[in-house]
Amino acid sequence: MVFQFPALALTTLAAATPPDVEVVLTDENIEQIPERDDVDLVALSAMTPLAPRAYQIAAQYRAQSVPVVLGGVHATWCPDEAAQHVDCVVRGEGDWIWAQVIEDAQRGCLRARYEDRQWRPLDNIPAPRWDLLTGKKYFFTNTLQTSRGCPHDCDFCSVTTFYGHKLRVKPLPRVLVELEACTGGKGFLFIVDDNIIGRPDYALDLFHQLRNYRLKWLSHATIDIARDRQLLRACGASGCYGLFIGFETLSQQRLDAIGKRTNVANEYLDAARRIQDAGIGIEAAFIVGHDDDDLGVFERTVEFIERAKFDGVHLSVRTPYPGTRMYSELAAAGRIFDRDWQHYDLSQVVFKPAKMTADQLQEGFLWMWRQIYSYPSMLKRLLPPRRSLQVFGPMNVGLRQTCKKAGFFGPVLTTELSDAF
Repeated sequence: MVFQFPALALTTLAAATPPDVEVVLTDENIEQIPERDDVDLVALSAMTPLAPRAYQIAAQYRAQSVPVVLGGVHATWCPDEAAQHVDCVVRGEGDWIWAQVIEDAQRGCLRARYEDRQWRPLDNIPAPRWDLLTGKKYFFTNTLQTSRGCPHDCDFCSVTTFYGHKLRVKPLPRVLVELEACTGGKGFLFIVDDNIIGRPDYALDLFHQLRNYRLKWLSHATIDIARDRQLLRACGASGCYGLFIGFETLSQQRLDAIGKRTNVANEYLDAARRIQDAGIGIEAAFIVGHDDDDLGVFERTVEFIERAKFDGVHLSVRTPYPGTRMYSELAAAGRIFDRDWQHYDLSQVVFKPAKMTADQLQEGFLWMWRQIYSYPSMLKRLLPPRRSLQVFGPMNVGLRQTCKKAGFFGPVLTTELSDAF
């Protein structure tokens, strides 16, 4: 990872824990799990590629007769599997039922399953326990959530299936109180919303308020922000230094098929320039392995990324996460050949592509990472310098180092794919 920052799920659950219960937070991304013999209950949260590790941790504590609770996206969509490894599975958002889980555990009557799928308003969710992060080796701890859900319905995305299609927002005064609490009104801030402009009227009010602080902030958005000039100007003026934007593919046919109808491929270049002209860097996300991707997709995509001068790039192999339409469709067609969840990390091929072999997709994906995070490509994309360089310069260098550690720059498979380059 380039920037280590904490997820809000467990700090928010900690805030929902009754005050007479001591909470200790451990994040294996930055620290080892300490050996303790005074633990009464263990709560784990894991996304799909981390589920096997969560099961290992659960086994260690259950061997000591400590009950284990597992929640999060993977447990929500694979509850029967999860139940084989833990004492209790929580499906859906746990904020409103966590206190009941704690109470039942204290009374010795912890249920095997709890579920909350009502997608409730965010008005009364407690502020995260940022105090639990003190002294931990994160790059920064200033993370904030203003909304949940997304109005779009992309076939590869777990956001809408977990958080719902309707965007739910926190009352703006409440957001500002949390912002003051976690940042003191200055420094870097990561707003973790999946689509910060999902409700443009709310986003515009938020951006106007953020101008009152000395913040440099990052978040996620859709390309729609480039079409709303008032919203775009307000976003840049509020201190936004970068947005993660899903471009996904250069094929309009595939964009329509996966449900990303808000994207218009032939508008990408103009949209990117408008966003960057507002002082906002772009971390562009692309997925390879779509059914209409042929062997030329790798070179075409890299050429476009460099022409667009994207400040940062996130490349993914098409990955069928449980709970998504993609998973249902590929599973029904018998195209998923690997269900080892550790391989569902967006960088390994676990299904049969339509127009190439799995090995060709894997090699092409690695080739793209090597090209994009080569020094010539980084210089081509980042020069001349823009305001966002102070964020994306270190990010590019860090991602290059991460790729080398992951073996992306090492030997790769040798297939007829090489002839395409």
